[in-house]
Parts: sequence; structure tokens; C-alpha cells
Amino acid sequence: MSSGGDPRTAVRAGAGSRALPGPAAAGVTFLASGAVLVLEIVGLRLIAPYVGVTLQTNTAVIGFALAAIALGAWSGGAVADRTDPRRLLAPLLVAGGALVVTVLPLVRFAGAVLTGAAAGNVLLLAAVAVFVPAALLSAVPPMVVALQLGSLAETGSVVGRLSGISTLGAIVATFSTGFVLVAVLPSSVILVGTGVVVVVAGLALGLLLRRSGPAGSGRVPAGLLVLAAVGTLLAALAPTPCAEETAYHCARVDPDPERATGRVLVLDTLRHSYVDLAEPRHLEFEYVRAVASVTDVLAPAGAPISALHLGGGGLTLPRYLAEVRPGTTSRVLEVDPGVVAVDERQLGLETSAQLQVRVGDARVGLADEPAGGRDLVVGDAFGGLSVPWQLTTVEALGLVHDALDGHGVYAVNLIDHPPLSFVRAELATLRQVFGSVLLLARAPVLAGEDGGNVVAVAADRPLPAGRIAAALADRGLAWQVAGGDELAAFVGDAPVLTDDFAPVDQLLTPYG
Repeated sequence: MSSGGDPRTAVRAGAGSRALPGPAAAGVTFLASGAVLVLEIVGLRLIAPYVGVTLQTNTAVIGFALAAIALGAWSGGAVADRTDPRRLLAPLLVAGGALVVTVLPLVRFAGAVLTGAAAGNVLLLAAVAVFVPAALLSAVPPMVVALQLGSLAETGSVVGRLSGISTLGAIVATFSTGFVLVAVLPSSVILVGTGVVVVVAGLALGLLLRRSGPAGSGRVPAGLLVLAAVGTLLAALAPTPCAEETAYHCARVDPDPERATGRVLVLDTLRHSYVDLAEPRHLEFEYVRAVASVTDVLAPAGAPISALHLGGGGLTLPRYLAEVRPGTTSRVLEVDPGVVAVDERQLGLETSAQLQVRVGDARVGLADEPAGGRDLVVGDAFGGLSVPWQLTTVEALGLVHDALDGHGVYAVNLIDHPPLSFVRAELATLRQVFGSVLLLARAPVLAGEDGGNVVAVAADRPLPAGRIAAALADRGLAWQVAGGDELAAFVGDAPVLTDDFAPVDQLLTPYG
């Protein structure tokens, strides 16, 4: 009969010889987990030019990343119990890094076909952007754990230590990417750089394992090196939708072939602004002319006003007001410093005491506005096709209300398509805050048969619907003005949006 003993001290056969040096085990675990989070953050930016930035795109990327992490960890642990991890770790790292690089051309070539915010496009591009490389890299930490376990008495400390290192790698990657790398480097450079670093780490690990392990340890198939090289080449050749990458958008400025001085600012998939470099009075987009029609009746012609603009884009309306109402003071709240830089370099923006630009979130800027100082607040902030939810709620509109003087007007650009659930909900919310609300839209939109841009107008004082309708007609717009019972019937039983409940992306119908 064998002698007794504490089974917790039983050493697994060969465990001591299998273990990686402590720094190598920590470094591999840290790097593999960090690369997955870099891929997740940059993956969202990578698909945004094709499908926009919405709650759905965020959800799809996060969901596929989590699914990949779960699958990789599960399968990596299972394989480590059946196969010597020393044969697989280096190839996994090299393959994962090569695929991180290859994600860039894959998304860009696929994005040329899968353009638009349809759910299928979003899900397919998100899967292409993150799933396979994230799954491969997520299989690395459990394999390292399997190598490092020397005895049952060490299980808790080894698993806990490496789990903590893995989480730390994810945290460092998240903050460094979101706060530093995205601000100074294009997404393509971040992605290719991350992939190359992982490939090099895999090759270094393979060399270490070959020197210290049995035959076959650390060998990296030549095909994986070819994949890394081809992926890097394709990344250099892949078409890019970005003339310039900002903190939030792919931005470019397109000339108008029919107007020599006309320029269109394109952010991701949308034509956001039209600016005539020589004639700021020229307003190309219909919704901008509709907002201008509201300003026509806000004050006597030529009289200066004080305006706050939520969202900048090309700053078309602030420039227009400065031209037609000399002495007007406009303050623009624009979240993206890169868009402001594009405006200055390519669209001739010149800021001054009368035309101020503050970079930051419009909701935060609203909270800092002195009460009762504005004649006009214009809402024209968009993330993709939707107004950022934090600007749509009763609480946000309360801040708009407080910023206006007693006769001030809020005019907001909205986009929706039948059944127009978001527009109806936003109108219901406006009616909760303001005493008078109008909707400016084409007749088919008011009939619920079409969609596109509409303009909602709100104030505490009665709004001059007839004069606004006349101003629309003077600008050649076949838009109608709905208010009173007609607007109440249009709104129906739509929900009021609050900070606690504002499902803007779910209510929005992006395309008709």
C-alpha cells in the first residue's frame, strides 16, 4: 500500500519543466489581452465610415469581442489539457497578430459593399473586424496558465496572478488607446502596429521555447509569416474612405462640381454640411434653409441676435447669421476638434469674439450656459443619423429652455423615416418643456409617407406659424408648418424621452 500524503502538494508530471519564465508568462498574457481591447476599440472606428456610429454598431463590436473572448478562453483551456501548449503558444500569437493586421484590408474591402446602417451590414462588418483575431488571442492566457501550474497547492495564486495580469493588460490597452493613441495616430497605424508587435512577440516566444523545450516547441509555420506579410501589404494597398481621421469621424471635403466655390463636408457616411467659400448667404441643404426661415422672423431683418449652436459641422448657419445679421454673436459647441481643424484648413473658418467655437460635448456646454442669454438655440448635432441621446431628453431640453430668453426660439434638425417614431417622441418631449411647438416638414413626411430631415421649432411664446410658412415659401421650400391639433395628432401617444429612458437609436428608422 502506498504511503499517505497531501494530494494538494502532488506535482503534475513535467509541470516544472513546462513552465515559462515568470516575466515571459506575464508579458505574453498582458500583450494578448491588451491586443484584444485595442482591436475592440479601433474596430468600432474602422467600421464607422461604412455603417455609422450608433448604439447598434457599439453593441455589435462589443458583443462579438465578448463572444470571441469567451470562445477563445474556453477552447484555449480545453486544448491545453490535450496538447502541449508549448507547441501552440507561439503560432497562436503570430496568427493572432497577423490577423489583427489583416482586419484592416478585410474591413475596407468588405465595407465598400456593406455600406449603410442596415443591421446585417453592421453585424457582418463587426464580426469581420474583431471576432477571429480576438478569439485566437483570447486562447493564449489559459494556455499560459496551464503551463505555469506546478502543483494543486499553487492553483489559486497562479490563476489569480495571471488573471490579474490579463485584466491589467486589457485596462492599460483600453485607456492608452482611447485617451492617447487615437488622438495621435490613425486607426490603420494603431491596428497594424499592434499586430506587428504581437507577431514579433510570438516569434520571440517561439525562439525562447525552442531553446528551452523539447523538439517541436515554439515552431511557427512559415505560412503564418506569409499571412502577416501579405496582411501588411494589403493594409497598405486597401482603399481608405478617410481623407482625414478625426477623434470621432472619417472626414473629407468634396468640391461641388456644379458650384466652383461650393464644398461639402462629409463625416463618415453622411453629407453633414455645405459651405460656399465665397458666399456665406448661399444655403444648399433644405433643412438649413428651413432653420434660416425661422431666423427670418425671429428679429427684424439685419438686427443682430445671440445664438447658441449645438453641433458645428461646417458652421454654415453661424457664418450665414454673421453675414445677414452683422453684430450677431454665435457660440458653437462642437465635440470633435478634428472637425474644427478641417473647417479652419479647408472651409475658411475664422473664429472671433462674434463667432466662438468651444470644443466639447454639447450637453456639458449647455449646463455652463448663463440663463436667459440667447435669442436662438440651434440643434444640429449628430452621431451618424441620430441626435446624440443626451441632447433629446426632458432634462437636456430644460437646459436649452434655461439658455433662452423669454422670447427665444429653439430650432432643431431631426432625421427619421416612417413610422417616424423618433421624431414623434422628440416632439412629445419638446411639448413637455415648451409652451409652443411647430414641425416644419414636407407634406409626405407630415402624412407619414416619407422621411428625411425635418425641423422642430419650440418656444414659450406663441410661434408665428403663418410668417414662418411664408418665409419657407420665399426660400423656395415646399415645406409645411404643423402645429396645434395637427401636431398633436401627428405626435399621438409617443413617449417622452428622459435621461432615464431615451432609446433614440431604437426609435429611429434610418432609411425609408
